[in-house]
Amino acid sequence: MGTVILLRHGRSTANSAGVLAGRTLGVGLDEGGVAQAHALVERLAQLPLAAVVSSPLQRCRETVAPLAQARELEVTVDDRFIEVDYGQWTGRELSKLGKEPLWKVVQSHPSAAVFPGGEGLAALQARAVAAVREWDAKLAAEHGPQVLWLVCSHGDVIKAVLADALGVHLDGFQRIVANPCSVSAVTYTETRPFVQRVNDCGDDLRALVPPKRRRRRRPSSDATPGGCTGIS
Repeated sequence: MGTVILLRHGRSTANSAGVLAGRTLGVGLDEGGVAQAHALVERLAQLPLAAVVSSPLQRCRETVAPLAQARELEVTVDDRFIEVDYGQWTGRELSKLGKEPLWKVVQSHPSAAVFPGGEGLAALQARAVAAVREWDAKLAAEHGPQVLWLVCSHGDVIKAVLADALGVHLDGFQRIVANPCSVSAVTYTETRPFVQRVNDCGDDLRALVPPKRRRRRRPSSDATPGGCTGIS
């Protein structure tokens, strides 16, 4: 199995306005987000990406557009990586949503949270994890078990995937942070995932480059006692 780069979209106009955009159409990157998107070209330059997948929403597609153009890669849209359907919460100010009774459920017991007229966070996790694992298996079959690929999605989607990879119950996923344009990474093996990065906003991602091998070999499912040596 391969390694997926979980990229959150760059800062959007809704982020800077403090509004829960949800699936609202026409929400793009703000000036800072555009700069983040262009910086990705150099930031990920050393990573041999085999594929770029994206949420269908504008802010995600705008985030990966410069990277895909530089790599001459086609961006494949998968609706399963779309933002949570926040229902009646969509478009509202976060400061006001914090006063809603459901807010406490979202914070302390998210597995039970279903947004009024929208989606439940448990349903979100199910669709996102299924999509990641399906894509990873497909690309590993096509490119080999050390394949490295990227999906651009949304904060809660990425946090839900990371919680699954960490073996953390969904009720603990609010302990995970995914800032705009942050990189998280998960390597999938036959028996368990390994979380390589969480909310990385830096430039040095060289450790994610697959090691050179004379023959294809599946990544080990065993953890290294004492921690990874950093030697390929």
